[in-house]
Amino acid sequence: MGLERSGTTGANDAESSVAARSGDDGSPVPERHRTRRWRRVLVSTLITAAVVVPLSAAARPEIPAPAPAALAPPTAATLEEAYTANRADAAEASRMAAAHGDRHRAAADRSLASPSRRFLAFDGRGSGRATEVIGDLARAGHVAVLVPGSDTSIDTYGRFHKAAAALYAELTRRAPAHDRVAVVAWLGYDTPGTVSTTVTTTGRAEQAAPRLRAFVRELRGVVGDGTHVSAVCHSYGSVVCGRAAAGLDVDDLVLIGSPGTGADSAAALRTRARVWAARGSGDWVADVPHVSADLFDTTIGFGTDPVSRAFGARVFDAADAGHSGYFTPGSTVLANLARITLGETSEVTRA
Repeated sequence: MGLERSGTTGANDAESSVAARSGDDGSPVPERHRTRRWRRVLVSTLITAAVVVPLSAAARPEIPAPAPAALAPPTAATLEEAYTANRADAAEASRMAAAHGDRHRAAADRSLASPSRRFLAFDGRGSGRATEVIGDLARAGHVAVLVPGSDTSIDTYGRFHKAAAALYAELTRRAPAHDRVAVVAWLGYDTPGTVSTTVTTTGRAEQAAPRLRAFVRELRGVVGDGTHVSAVCHSYGSVVCGRAAAGLDVDDLVLIGSPGTGADSAAALRTRARVWAARGSGDWVADVPHVSADLFDTTIGFGTDPVSRAFGARVFDAADAGHSGYFTPGSTVLANLARITLGETSEVTRA
């Protein structure tokens, strides 16, 4: 549930959805039968992933990288120090990956070491973690924290950066001349694989939630309480935001392309933030079953659909966006994300 997914898989999802709604003779299937069928599909997926994922993971050896720089929590005065230290770490990680024979990771790390990049955190070990700033964070009056979904790593970081850069460009275009804005691309957790046992449970999100809360607390130490901060949470990232919501110091919590949050309603998130949700008509997540089942001593699925009336979020227009299209320049949904981040809530077009 990351920024991309193949069209073939989406077509299969749509076919499965039609099958789940109709019997062999085309007659409607009762809701309880559909739920049982989706549970069987989830079990089948988990069993397949339990075999496939360990084998695929074992095919790639661990990539060496330096330990993250030991830095104090950032302040407006120490941002440049953090940026410099993390660029140096990325450069060293690139050299180590190249010596290891992994040219793809070496190139990815090298791009992050560019003098134009600004990282509050960088860890090139394993799949990698990074927190990047786009814009003048110290003086920003409006900040969007972008939380990614599955299959986001240092190896695929380019597409995550592209999404964050698109949102920043839209914000700068719409912001009043005296307002400064920033986007923070927060890859602060180990995202699940799209085809894996972890992507159907809240496990990774539970691990990520305290990290996200802690990061936003540190962010407030840089920008101050008067800055408007929005968490923009895509796909599985919305599960992370859902688990972090209670105690997450943001003004707006925005769920896009969400499979669910693990909560039954926006009220159950126990957040003071305004809760928004959107899903484009071209997004395959619409065909994901919004159920929750206890299987193998864990909970599978994420419950109520965030764009449903029952959930109670402020649903806004995402037009025909596909799952990887929420940050497309010129799109309806990107314009609405910018309006929310800028606090222009009355200008947001509703679905």
